[in-house]
Amino acid sequence: MPGSPLLTNIMRNDPGRSLESVRRIRAARARRKRFRAGAIDAFQVAIGVLSAGFGLKGFLLHNGFIDGGVTGISLLTEHVTGLSLSLLIVALNIPFIILAWRQIGGVFSVRSIIAITLLAVLLALVPFPAITNDKILVAVFGGFFLGAGIGMSIRGGAVLDGTEVLAIYLNRRSNLSVGDFILVFNICIFAVAAWLLSVETALYSVLTYLAASKTIDFVLEGIDEFTGVTIISVRSRQISEMITELGRGLTIYQGKRGVGKSGEQANTTDIIFTVVSRLELNQLKTKVSEIDRNAFIVMHPVKETHGGMVKKKPLKKIKGA
Repeated sequence: MPGSPLLTNIMRNDPGRSLESVRRIRAARARRKRFRAGAIDAFQVAIGVLSAGFGLKGFLLHNGFIDGGVTGISLLTEHVTGLSLSLLIVALNIPFIILAWRQIGGVFSVRSIIAITLLAVLLALVPFPAITNDKILVAVFGGFFLGAGIGMSIRGGAVLDGTEVLAIYLNRRSNLSVGDFILVFNICIFAVAAWLLSVETALYSVLTYLAASKTIDFVLEGIDEFTGVTIISVRSRQISEMITELGRGLTIYQGKRGVGKSGEQANTTDIIFTVVSRLELNQLKTKVSEIDRNAFIVMHPVKETHGGMVKKKPLKKIKGA
């Protein structure tokens, strides 16, 4: 980095070695960055394993409930056969880890093996207390802690349940989406649970699955979900200025008005596109309505954003608003 005092001194004192010194410094910084990122990932996986173990032993196991995915199959098998849940979780996830090795990569697979093994050891050795026997609380909070554990592990670059790996693999070879496959997969699990256990247990297990899946979404995406907003208005200039004053970036397209009863119009119109968080969406709609009540607004969820002005600045309040 040319502006660094250390690099400037190196270049002045020993010009012949300056390039090599710069490379060594950059390599050292890269190693520190990788170590820091690895430590954060390991911490997230550890928290995920603890949370999943607490959800399983503190809530679900004591009440005979199951979840979806490989964890649900393991719980169902353990309930019917009496085999060790720890061994079942490891054994049933092995095929999915092998698939992940081929489809995603070795680092991800190794992390997943370690995470699943830690979860199995935790279930076998740590005596979590039974928190409650209330079935609704067991279903909701058991699913919450299990989902939080799975979500944190995914954030750390590993999985505790191999269902999504199989779903991604089949999605590349069929017309089923990942979400469709997981839904069908879990419907089959809960149908078997209703047959082997009871319809009531299966219904409570569905509630557990819903709580877990929503928690996973929350952990991975957070409360600050983003929405893409497209605005078409005759007062596009004023709306653009308003969005800029709010501290948001925008893109303006040139388009033609629709082919309705009056036919395609020759004059062009500005089409505004911007991205705001879910918490900021209502304020944006209110400001647009104040400028043009007849503005046409289309909103759609945005999974993730990079760069721009979305995460760098909070939404500002316009003076006099």
